[in-house]
Amino acid sequence: MNQEKLNPAFDLSGQTALITGGGTGLGLGMARCFVASGARVVLVGRRKDELKKACATLGKNAFPLPGDVTKLESAPQLVEQAEKLAGPLAILVNNAGVHLKKPATETSDVEFANVLQTHLFGAFALTREAGRRMIERRTGCVLFTASMASFMGIPQVVAYSAAKSAYLGVVRALATEWGPHGVRVNAIAPGWVASDMLNQAMRGDPARKAKIIGRTPLARFGEPDDVGWAAVYLASPAAKFVTGVVLPVDGGAAIGF
Repeated sequence: MNQEKLNPAFDLSGQTALITGGGTGLGLGMARCFVASGARVVLVGRRKDELKKACATLGKNAFPLPGDVTKLESAPQLVEQAEKLAGPLAILVNNAGVHLKKPATETSDVEFANVLQTHLFGAFALTREAGRRMIERRTGCVLFTASMASFMGIPQVVAYSAAKSAYLGVVRALATEWGPHGVRVNAIAPGWVASDMLNQAMRGDPARKAKIIGRTPLARFGEPDDVGWAAVYLASPAAKFVTGVVLPVDGGAAIGF
């Protein structure tokens, strides 16, 4: 096949994507790749300045939309505002999240619930609202950002692990329920990806860094664009027969020894 025949399968021109937690890190990496593929992106997050800064770097096809996914009652308004800004939603990326590193015996009920509120309840409320519209249009794609914690036991992150593992059940249930209506639902499970957060976690802990690299067959950390291009694939016509899957983008960490 020549390049002209391959490119249209990954073309997102004319499509609008809403990305939660899109101002920094993985969310910004996905937004960058979506814009490069022709999509308009609406970035949702609590930090207005970060959203504006991100959109300035992305160009005219990026729109900031301040919002808090933990306020479940605001989901309909967020989707409505996003569609007014950039057109009907074709893609929803549930990427917003919080991380709690703490021994399980010291994790309070409130802390556990707060992590689930952001990752699970917030993502589902937004997905439910966007899904209604996608079902009516008989087309759409929903992506969840899962994690290595969806597959493997990682100490001191019990709440985060519970939330990310729950994503897998949500993806499979919605893919089955919404597939007949033309809506695909998938997840990406990033491995250890270079970011300010990862750098902070690795600082002063060479043993942890060595352990991660040692179990990663590609022997390096990933980059945000690695996740971004995987998201483009799953949202594009190239994946029109792909639903209900969890795609690891991890350099082989989930299967490494």
